[in-house]
Amino acid sequence: MKHMCSFFSAFLLCSGPLHGQVKTSPIARIIGDLPDGTPPLPKPLKPAFLVPAKDILESKTFLQGGRKITVQRIAPIASPERSKRQLAITPSTPASAEPFEPTAEHPDAGVLVLGASVYRPKDGAARTHVNLWPQDGARTEAVGFWSSADFALLSGFSSFIGSDGKSRSILMAWDNQEIATLKELTAPAKDPNALPPLPSLPAVKASFAITSGKPDAATLAAIQSLHDLYNSEFTRLQAAYTGREKARLIQEAALKAHPPKPKDITLSFWRTESPTPATQEKGTAR
Repeated sequence: MKHMCSFFSAFLLCSGPLHGQVKTSPIARIIGDLPDGTPPLPKPLKPAFLVPAKDILESKTFLQGGRKITVQRIAPIASPERSKRQLAITPSTPASAEPFEPTAEHPDAGVLVLGASVYRPKDGAARTHVNLWPQDGARTEAVGFWSSADFALLSGFSSFIGSDGKSRSILMAWDNQEIATLKELTAPAKDPNALPPLPSLPAVKASFAITSGKPDAATLAAIQSLHDLYNSEFTRLQAAYTGREKARLIQEAALKAHPPKPKDITLSFWRTESPTPATQEKGTAR
């Protein structure tokens, strides 16, 4: 019995911390939807703007690029009062349609302004060279780094919550560069304006290496959070990017096979008051 009591006492002591609050880092996640190439739902057609013939005071038609452009002066129309438009959340509206508001749990850490070049060798995985421009106003020098992440996959969303619990927005310009081999990026270049050579990066998880600039702790946390997001959401990011690329190629082929024909345009305008008569400037000799 004594041994049994000792056993239960030891069990309670060992199992006690499991019931306490364990502080863990939040998992980086995307805020809102991630476009995957699925066509959006068609928008309802707007009612056509029709002007009765009696209200058309003057009309002229021009030919331009295979279409007709009609400019007509019409009788004045009373403009409706502007009303405040509010986003209506309905059961059919995705929850991500609600605007994200920073909270004490997820404070806003600002905008990441990035320029990324994705290099795609035929002999291996992509590598990306990135420039990040600080937005705190105190520093103007960009922070440059090489990354083993394919930043093309990070182009499909505008905001996310990082692994540090802070929300960030992304403004990124990026492009693809086809190369024959990674060796093109590892050799030092003679041109002083060329990219710094690609350092050795682990192949298991996306990581980065700073090559220029002096990033502070906040900048490093932002870059790390972006890579944590890439690692945690890689499968979803890759599938969404593949879907977007497939939809883009299909759309380009359709436009090439059936180029859109220019549509006729009608521009209507009216005057609401007469021009103010010119007044004589003070001090002008008569």
